[in-house]
Amino acid sequence: MAVYETLILHTTDDKYYIEARDPGAREVLVIDRLSQEIYLERDASQVPSSAFSRPICGIVGIIRLLAGPYLVVITKKNKVGEIDGETIWKLASYDILPYKRGLLHLNEEQQQDNKIYESMINYAIECNDYYFSTNYDLTHSLQRLYNTSPEFRQMPLFERADERFVWNRHMLRELVQQPELHRFMLPIMCGFVAIKMGIINSKRFDYILISRRSCFRAGCRYYMRGLDSEGHVANFVETEQIVQYNGARASFIQTRGSIPLYWSQRPNLKYKPTPQLSKTQSHQDGFNRHFDSQIVNYGNQVVINLIDHKGAENKLEQSLAKTIFDVGNSLIRYISFDFHHECRKMRWDRLSLLVEKCVSDQDKFGYFMMAADNILVKHQTGVFRSNCMDCLDRTNVVQGLLARRALQDQLQYFGILRSGEMLDDHLSTAFEYTYKNTWADNADACSLQYAGTGALKTDFTRTGKRTRLGLLKDGVNSAIRYYKNNFVDGFRQDSVDLFLGNYIVEETEGITISCPLRRTRDVRFMLLPAICIVAFSMCIISILIPSAELYLQVLYILFWLTATVLTLGLMFVHGLEFVDQPKLAQAKLKEE
Repeated sequence: MAVYETLILHTTDDKYYIEARDPGAREVLVIDRLSQEIYLERDASQVPSSAFSRPICGIVGIIRLLAGPYLVVITKKNKVGEIDGETIWKLASYDILPYKRGLLHLNEEQQQDNKIYESMINYAIECNDYYFSTNYDLTHSLQRLYNTSPEFRQMPLFERADERFVWNRHMLRELVQQPELHRFMLPIMCGFVAIKMGIINSKRFDYILISRRSCFRAGCRYYMRGLDSEGHVANFVETEQIVQYNGARASFIQTRGSIPLYWSQRPNLKYKPTPQLSKTQSHQDGFNRHFDSQIVNYGNQVVINLIDHKGAENKLEQSLAKTIFDVGNSLIRYISFDFHHECRKMRWDRLSLLVEKCVSDQDKFGYFMMAADNILVKHQTGVFRSNCMDCLDRTNVVQGLLARRALQDQLQYFGILRSGEMLDDHLSTAFEYTYKNTWADNADACSLQYAGTGALKTDFTRTGKRTRLGLLKDGVNSAIRYYKNNFVDGFRQDSVDLFLGNYIVEETEGITISCPLRRTRDVRFMLLPAICIVAFSMCIISILIPSAELYLQVLYILFWLTATVLTLGLMFVHGLEFVDQPKLAQAKLKEE
């Protein structure tokens, strides 16, 4: 059942009125700003004429901070395109509206903390891509929607949505308690959606790519790795490639997710912190929980592991291989491919070796195909689950290659490609440009949401070639990642945890209980950066300003250089003290 698409927000000093303006609609959602009561009026005449009115595009939900509840609404949306005749939108602008008209009920420290909480919600919305539809169930793949019953399709949109991909589920919890409000409850998905037009052989079709990012174990690159106790993995993304042609539709699904073991990789100022495997948790149990749900959702699994077979990554590769062997599940097949070794010296043509290993499974799994009369033609019976360390750069390259092979078959089935004709015969066409750039944009979106920068290796995705300019761009992105992962990601992780409801703000924070935002660092360690800066500055000065005696200048340089190196060394030894650590949900779990 559809959600209202046309809404007007009326604001008075004591209430918010959200009026539905869809054809035939007369309902008004009323939020009492004083009592915090939420109820439904059947007549728009209840709205005072003195109210300040403006159009909105939907309700994200309600979030409770120190100052009390805040109503979060969508104020602007951009059209992405249409799937099955239904419009898909991207959240473009929003507003966070407090119930209370001031902050006088908070003390000074609480007011400062409340501003930080507000900035976290702003960051969580601004730094992620959110998509929604008032009619189409964007959280489910075409195949899952086809396999549902008529009763399921008549259910309210929020109620039937896949909870893994509904990012505002926590924020709508107060509305969910009243089923009659279902037409105001808009499920919002985080990830990537692109809907493009393709033309090959003068035949027009829609090319669609959807990446659905799971809200379970969501967060930032180094603060979210591996499994949790329920079998959810970090950075899990379901990617669906859809082709629409003359009413018929085809889709191909792949998944990605962190290595399904209990492991961590906390930032500590090193460029690549050493991954740590848990010695207390049963990797096999967690692995089974993860893949039990994956098999139910997707069928057979081909796990493609792209991490290195040497160094710190090798320990994870061996542990995963051993776990899969010990589990002995016939529905899970393991392919280990050392991406960096095989493609060294820019030999990216060697990716064909990996594709060859996947051919038989891909042919067996097939893809979903539905004719224009809604008759099932084909069914996808399994997926490729790809991962590298971050499940970003290497993963996206491989997924793009496998998706291209599925697309080749689908276009031939539709008759867009002639018999025996290949996609590679159209390398100079506009669609080739569209395909490559759509997958590169998908890579950048997934990477920005997890690592804080655009993806690496996108020059290959966009052009089919690895270039020196691409390597330079990767170097810049790697440097930005290093900075963000060490000095920004604590705040980013807290923003995600607050938005998703992994941490609930207590209104008594700063009064009866301490506020976690006010955790202080050890002053002894905080002196080291200052000493390091002074020592390095004095070293430069000693080099630039000559001394009357050369040996004295050399001594000064050596002294200050030694002081710089020692303080830097101490900072790296105590690296965890200097990185931006999360203060909310993860800190609370650590204490417990």
